[in-house]
This record gives sequence, C-alpha cells and structure tokens, in this order.
Amino acid sequence: MKRLLRSFKILRVVARYRLDTFFDGLNLPIYLRVLLMMLPWRYLIAADKPRGERLRLALEALGPVFIKFGQMLSTRRDLLPDDVAEELKKLQDQVPPFAGAEAQRIIEQSLGQPVSELFAKFEQQPLASASVAQVHKATLGDGRDVVVKVIRPGIERTIQKDVALLYGVAEIVQAIWADGRRLRPVEVVAEYEQTIFDELDLRKEAANGSQLHRNFAGSDILYVPEIYWDYTRANVLVMERIHGIPVADVDQLLAQNTDMKKLAERGVEIFFTQVFRDSFFHADMHPGNIFVSRENPQSPQYIAVDFGIVGSLTPEDQSYLARNFLAFFQRDYRQVAQLHVDSGWVPSDTNVDAFETAIRSVCEPIFEKPLKEISFGQVLLGLFQTARRFNMEVQPQLVLLQKTLLNIEGLGRQLYPELDLWKTAKPFLEGWMKERMGPKAVYRTIKQQAPDWLEKMPHMPQLVFDALNQVRRLDDNRTRDLRAYAAAKAELEQKRRPGRYIGIGLIAVALLAGNEQSLQWLSELPASSWLVVAIGGWLALRR
Repeated sequence: MKRLLRSFKILRVVARYRLDTFFDGLNLPIYLRVLLMMLPWRYLIAADKPRGERLRLALEALGPVFIKFGQMLSTRRDLLPDDVAEELKKLQDQVPPFAGAEAQRIIEQSLGQPVSELFAKFEQQPLASASVAQVHKATLGDGRDVVVKVIRPGIERTIQKDVALLYGVAEIVQAIWADGRRLRPVEVVAEYEQTIFDELDLRKEAANGSQLHRNFAGSDILYVPEIYWDYTRANVLVMERIHGIPVADVDQLLAQNTDMKKLAERGVEIFFTQVFRDSFFHADMHPGNIFVSRENPQSPQYIAVDFGIVGSLTPEDQSYLARNFLAFFQRDYRQVAQLHVDSGWVPSDTNVDAFETAIRSVCEPIFEKPLKEISFGQVLLGLFQTARRFNMEVQPQLVLLQKTLLNIEGLGRQLYPELDLWKTAKPFLEGWMKERMGPKAVYRTIKQQAPDWLEKMPHMPQLVFDALNQVRRLDDNRTRDLRAYAAAKAELEQKRRPGRYIGIGLIAVALLAGNEQSLQWLSELPASSWLVVAIGGWLALRR
C-alpha cells in the first residue's frame, strides 16, 4: 500500500513539473508517442520553466533520496546535457532534523553508555541536518570539542523503497529509449545505490578520514580532523570539531586579509597531491565540505570534512592521466589518442588516425582561449565524450576524478578569478612524471623490492630446476601426443582401407553388369547400376 501511495506521489510530481517533455523528440515506438500525447496534464499544465529547473524542482519535491540521486547525477556530465547538469548542481539537501532525544537514544544504544557518561556536554539541538545523517555538538571528558554524526532512523528502509522505484524507472527508460542502452541508466542507479548505502556505514567514512588525516599529517595546506574510534560505530561517528570559515564565504575571507591567490593555488595543489602522490582523493569537495582556517591568513590552510566519498587511481591510470594532460597542452593529439588505446580505455582495434582527428576537432577550439580560461574539467569531459563515440567504457574512477576537478576548478576561480590552473598544475605534473620515470624512481623500486628478492634468492636454483623440468615435461607430453595422433591416424586409415576396396569392386561390378557392349555402356547403364557406382565412389573417395 505504501509503495502504491509513493508511486502516485511520483506520478503527481511528474505531472506538476511536466517531466514528460523530456521524452519529446526521442525515437520512441509509435504506441508510446501516442500514449504521451494522451496524457491529460499535457493540456492543463504549461511547461513554463527550463527543463533543467523543472527536473531539479521535481527531485526536491520527491525528498532526500531523490535529491541525493540528482546530486550524484549532476556529476555524470558524460550522460547529461550541460543545461541539465548545471541546474542539478544547485540541489540543496535541506532536510528537517529528527528529534534530538531520538539521536541521543541511538548514540546510547550504539555505544552502550548514557550520553552523560560519554560526554562532558552534549547538545540535543542539531548543528546541521542532511538526508542521511545529522550532526550534534559535544565535548569529551578531557575538554576536546567534537561533533557527533548520527544516521537518521529508518532511512535504510526509505532508501531501499526509493532505489527500487529508481530501478523501475531506469529499466523502463532503457527499454523504450533508443539511447537507453548507451546511457545505461540501470548502471547509473546501481552506482548511486552503492554510494548511498556506503554512506549508511559511518565506519567507512571514519576509515577514509583517518587515511586522509595520515596522508596530510603536518601539512600546512590541508588539515583533516581527527577521528575518535572509541566513540565510532556503524551509525555513530565522533570527530574533532573544526573552527573555520566556509570557503564560499568570500567576504569573511577578504575581511581577514586572506591571500586569495595562494588560497586558490593551494586548492589545486591539494587536488593533484591527493591524486598523484597518494592516489586517494576526497571526491566530494564541494563548498559545503571545505573550510579555511582562521590562523595565518597570509598562508591559508584548508580544512576538509565529510569523507563518505573518496576515489583512487591505479598507478597505470595515474601515469596515463598525467601524460594525457601534458600531451593535451602540447597539442600532441596523436599521443592523446594512443594513450587512450594503450590504457585500455578504448578498444585495442580503434582506428587511431580517426580518433586523433576527432580529438583535434574537440580540443583545438579550446586553445583559442587564454590558458587561464581553459578548464581541466571541460578538457576531460570533451575527451571522454569523444572517446564514447569510439566505444570507450565508462571509467568510474575517472568520472569521480572529473567531478572533483570541476569542483576544485570552480572553487579556485571563485576565490581568485585570474587563477591559471595550467600554470599551477604543469610544474606538479612534470615533477611527478620525472620522479616516477627518473633514476630516483628506479632506485626506489629496487629498494622496495630488494627484501623480496633477497628472500627468494635461496630458492632460485630450485625454481629454475622446477621450471626446466616443467619445460621438459611439456616437450615429452607434446612428443607423446604427436605419436598418439600418428597412431590414431594410421589406425583410422587401416579401418577405412577395406571400404575403399569394396567401393572400387562395386563400381567394377556395376559397370560389367550394366551392358556387355563396351562402346554403348555409358548410355545404356540402368539407374540401379548408377546408384551402385555412386555408393562405390563414395566409399572409395571418402577421407
């Protein structure tokens, strides 16, 4: 019954915001086009707002799970038109908080102690509330300020119901829309399902935060709050409370004389450090999760929170990505095309010449702009969209990377509009490539692998002996197989030989029995004799 009511609510929202117009102009079967034309609200409700805005308002009306789906969808610019993606970026996850007493009950149940014993002070009034969890201020017994994140009660059941509905919609879209298979809506919903259910286990977020905290321990460009594991469970997370200025509050930053140019450049440095040095990057770096320390405005330090979504790259992806960036800015489109093939991002049988031409047609117009106006994120987007035409599979790790890069880029240019991202990034990429490929990298690899080599060294003679024995056994087996094949062939030949003799005999008998006149025997052979000749020929000639 509840699912039926939920379905009616969704249908009402679809009608109110005229989401049926998204199917206009698509190559749909005739019966579906007729069905769309028969929808009564098409003639009662005007679609008087842009399509992206109507979609955003519809998702907001459907509630927190759909809002988060829209937020995730806004990062998939490889699937969406630009106007829709830009509008979905505006989604705000403003959800009414649940009762502080209920949050306190969840904390006490999870940690097994009363709040009065766990904390010297706990505020029932939430500091912030979102779709999956809300946050409360607290103080530990030793006086340290913390925040307590609590999963919203009953949210898992709500998510399961709404995700099931999203799967239903995705399957319908994939079945009726010609481009449905290419855009793979079911896979998009599956990706969202994994992301949102990961957010329900706060231990995963805590582990991500701990890793980032270690990676930037002692750093003067990024501070990651400490996680207090003794107070952390699947539905409760306790973390150091930070005090900073929201990065989007430019007025406050200017009021304390923050060096905005350095702040913007450090944002870029943080991104490339996470991606290429650590291969572990905060993949949800929108302004709501980023703060700036109030200490030392002339050498500003970022503070990051909310570690539910992180990304990583393999060493191969790191190398190919860095070389792609460098080749792109050197306008070496042949190298860009070849790197896509070498990395396995596009099929190995791709026509590199045609791919190079397609990349040039997309990228060359970008260079008509000053370098400081060139968007790394748009470069990646252009490359991915071009590669999709050459059967490039969706690379989830690269989609997360592109999303993060767009966030960092937008943030940096909001702080300092003259930011030249290439000028900031190029030295880092060149230095990283030199370090990865140079003598130091070879020495580091040898140093890392030397203990394994030394451990295996005493076993090398036996390993070589075993390998030679295996090769010898393979040769013996091959020889034995060849002999067996020859014997089987000879045996088969022996069995077929009598058949050949019988066949020849039958032909001779048929010819002799047919007619005694040697000159007229061909024309006067009866049909039965020709049948015997045919059978005899088949027996004589078959292999």
